[in-house]
Parts: sequence; structure tokens; C-alpha cells
Amino acid sequence: MNAKTTKLLPIPRFFDAKKVGEVWRVPYQERAESAKTWASENGVTPSANDTTRICLLLIDVQNTFCIPEFELFVAGQSGRGAIDDNERLCEFIYRHLGSITAIYPTMDTHTVMQIFHPVFWINDGGEHPSALTVISVDDVKSGVWKVNPAIAYSIAQRSDRDLQQHVLHYVEKLGDGGKYPLIVWPYHSMLGGIGHALVSAVEEALFFHCIARSSQTGFQIKGDNPLTENYSVLSPEVLDSADGRPIAQKNVGLIQKVLDFDVIIIAGQAKSHCVAWTIEDLLIEIQAQDPNLTKKVYLLEDCTSPVVVPGVIDFTEQADAAFKRFADAGMNVVKSTDVTFSPLTLYSSS
Repeated sequence: MNAKTTKLLPIPRFFDAKKVGEVWRVPYQERAESAKTWASENGVTPSANDTTRICLLLIDVQNTFCIPEFELFVAGQSGRGAIDDNERLCEFIYRHLGSITAIYPTMDTHTVMQIFHPVFWINDGGEHPSALTVISVDDVKSGVWKVNPAIAYSIAQRSDRDLQQHVLHYVEKLGDGGKYPLIVWPYHSMLGGIGHALVSAVEEALFFHCIARSSQTGFQIKGDNPLTENYSVLSPEVLDSADGRPIAQKNVGLIQKVLDFDVIIIAGQAKSHCVAWTIEDLLIEIQAQDPNLTKKVYLLEDCTSPVVVPGVIDFTEQADAAFKRFADAGMNVVKSTDVTFSPLTLYSSS
């Protein structure tokens, strides 16, 4: 990496921290022109010149999770979780833009009829479960909640009886694999909807990075399989059906692409769910290949928050326990303001 790109760069004048929690249109052409000028003024060179290659993996920084009036706003314990996280994230990207080689944002992507949405399930009264209902193995076995027969063929070209066998297999596999139980979430991250889009301020920062560094943003779609959850971008929760046939597969291409970088930085939402499970899957792959690779993974703890619904559910303890486990395995848990790039490595200044 060219030494002149290791300094903290100025945040572009157009960045407005007060707008991070809002939805607006990015003026692409204007930002493209300013990115070229800004790169020239600050000695920022194309990413192809990097000798130390640094990847920023951003998990689900989308309106549905990050804007207060949207479906699954990640408030954390402060009530402003994702907003404050994204303000720090944008500043981190701009300050270190000359060092970040590539950015891979994941996009949680859903349609209406999926295993974790209300319409998938029905009870004897013809009612769908409310949001945040937990569906247990006993619920499925006893018929408290059953597959909605009206949707079975549309989503899987199967009878509702076949699909019922799958869901029993599914909830049992979640328990056997130490996963979270099946939770019915409100409709969210709907493909084609505004909730699916990246947070405007983050989208702007990624677009600016792409132009300034001649580095294509590597969007990663996840979560569109109707028969399984997909918290982790690297692997769905369940890979097979009741009869042993595969229904999904690991994202082997992304796993290897990410591990090929010299430094891997991870941030996004939510710390307790999609971030934690992505890191968990990455750790499994690292331990299978070379445990020493954990040293090149950096988790921006101040750019992620856990799912907290006051009086209903709080995943803070689970999120903190996961991050402690990652740190104990050798990963670096740091704050965005405490990391410094050098020509050879990334290290915490705290």
C-alpha cells in the first residue's frame, strides 16, 4: 500500500451526519465528479495499486434495519443504535477510503412467502402468527402452527403435507445446530421495496469509494430462499430438506474471496443476528483452513448494535457473548476511531 494513503483523510464537505437516519436520493453524477477531484487532491490512487489488500464487509446496512420508522429498526439499548453506528461507519469509510481496497455490502432480500413471515403459517382458527412469535418443535408437532396450505404450491411446488414435513425437519435442525429458534419476523427487506435499499448516507459513501478508488462495490444478495432463514451471508441456517435433498448451499465464492484479503473488517446490523452469524461462519472456515487467519479479522464494535425491543426481547447478552467468543478465538474487536492503517497492517491504537 502506498504510504501516502495511510493518513486519515478529510471527510467530504457534502457528508451530513444529521441525515444518516433519513432516506433520500444520492446525486450520483455530482458525487462522481467530486470523488475524482477529492481523490486527486488527497493523493488517493486506484485500488489496483494496493499491496496490502483490505476488505470491508458490511452486513445488511439497509433501511429496514437502520431507519427508525422502518420494520426492524435496530435500536440497541440506546434507542439510536443503527443511526449512531452508521454515522461512525460513514466517517470511518471516508477517513480510510485510501486504504480500503474493496467493499462488500450484503443485502438481506425477501419476498412475502418465506418461512419466517406471518403468511407462511396458520393455526386452526385461520390466523397467522404475530410478529416475534417463536415457533418451536412442539408447536409444529402439535399443530399449534402449520404451513398455510394456500401458499405451499406457489413457493415450493409441493403439497402442504410435504412442506409440513420440511418445517418439522427445519425447526429440529435449528435446535440440533445450536441456532436461534425460528422467529416470525414482520415483513421486511422486501425485494423491490424501499426498505431493501442501502441507507442513503452509506450508499453515498460506497458510491464515492467506488469512483475514488476505481473499485467495484461487491453487492451480495442473501435471504431470498423461501424455505430457510439466512442470517449469515456465508451460509443459510439449514441446507437440506426432510428427504435429504439440498435446498441451499454455502457461499463458497464469497468465503474464499474474503479470506484472500490481507485484512478483513466487519460491521453492520444486527450484532446479535446477521453480523454474529456471518462472523461465526467465517470463524468456522478459518479454523478449518488456518486458525492464524483470525488475526486479520477486525470487528468494528461501535458500528453494530443488537436487536432490542423494550419489554419484549433483548439480544444484547447473546451479542456480547458472541463477540467475546470471537475475540477469544483471535479476532480483533475494536472501535472505528481506534484503528490505524499502516503500510503493512491494521492495528488498534488503543
